[in-house]
Amino acid sequence: MTIIIFLIVLAVLIFVHELGHFLLARWNGIRVDAFKIGFGPKIFAWKRGETEYGLNLIPFGGFVKIHGENPDDDSINGPDKERSFVHKNRWRQASVLVAGVFFNFLFAWLIYVVVFNIGVTATKDGFEQYTKYFTNNRIMITSISPGSPAELAGLKMGDVISNVKLNSAVPATSTLNIVGIQDTINASQGNVVMFSFIRNEVPNTVSVLPKSGLVNGKYAIGIAMQDVADLKLPFFTSIYEGVHYTYVMIRDTIVGLYTFVTNIFRGTANFSDVTGPVGIAGIVGNAAELGLTYLLMITALISINLGVINLIPFPALDGGRTLFVAIEGITRRRIPVKFFNIVNIIGFSLLMLLMVVVTYKDILKLVK
Repeated sequence: MTIIIFLIVLAVLIFVHELGHFLLARWNGIRVDAFKIGFGPKIFAWKRGETEYGLNLIPFGGFVKIHGENPDDDSINGPDKERSFVHKNRWRQASVLVAGVFFNFLFAWLIYVVVFNIGVTATKDGFEQYTKYFTNNRIMITSISPGSPAELAGLKMGDVISNVKLNSAVPATSTLNIVGIQDTINASQGNVVMFSFIRNEVPNTVSVLPKSGLVNGKYAIGIAMQDVADLKLPFFTSIYEGVHYTYVMIRDTIVGLYTFVTNIFRGTANFSDVTGPVGIAGIVGNAAELGLTYLLMITALISINLGVINLIPFPALDGGRTLFVAIEGITRRRIPVKFFNIVNIIGFSLLMLLMVVVTYKDILKLVK
């Protein structure tokens, strides 16, 4: 089920990205020969007008074949050259190239509008102005360390803690807070702690055996907790907050990517922080287990990451192609076709190699 959900999410995001290129190309009077999701062998295809639509076997990508985007003699001198990408002015070329990124950001914004309007589990940090719209305050487990006492006891992300006590003889407390839970766990000194929690609206209780070493100088069970509540905004407020939240996520993603790249050159980058399709599939699966709004939020975040990565001025990415258009606009000279195509092939090959390496590391993590 995780794989199916991931492939659906990936296909939707690729479709959105390529739809941006497709629509802007058609709007600028450029011929579009193909619009396909996936690479490799064809699963099915059909032709409508001059464009062939289809689905290919390998789902990690997609493409829109725009006449003249990869210049050749036909697109430069052929009978339909006036409808070629290469013969449009630089601004029209750039608009087609960045349209995919714009559509990824637009799609994320639409998701955020929907989520804020139907209701989402959130912390009050960053949403202080919407305090009156919060309901159902609770303490939720937001992460669990692999191999920890919490994982061994069967606790999961998304569990809502209702009570924590040292033994069954202690009566339930009427109020809970994160510090109090941590103090109770530490006070156990390694003896059994009874955890009462709610999962999928069903109450459960498990016994957990805390251990030292997970947190310096304290007994712990290997969980992270947050005070959360349900946030549901009015429709027009959702539109505004969707714009703001999309901006914040784009900004933070750019800062994170910039920091990672600069750390590579400094020799301090942590490549374990990078994940590929296998790792993303796991993240999507975890989000789906927590509920629809979590899945929608992670889909929006992946869409933003896809857009930001495509802005990088690297060959074969939209940012790299846009850079070539900018260079041609400044120099008033067309980059030689052979050089352009060779650079893009090299760039695409390096990206595929990077995907293979990252996927291999993800599989190793999964095995471990």
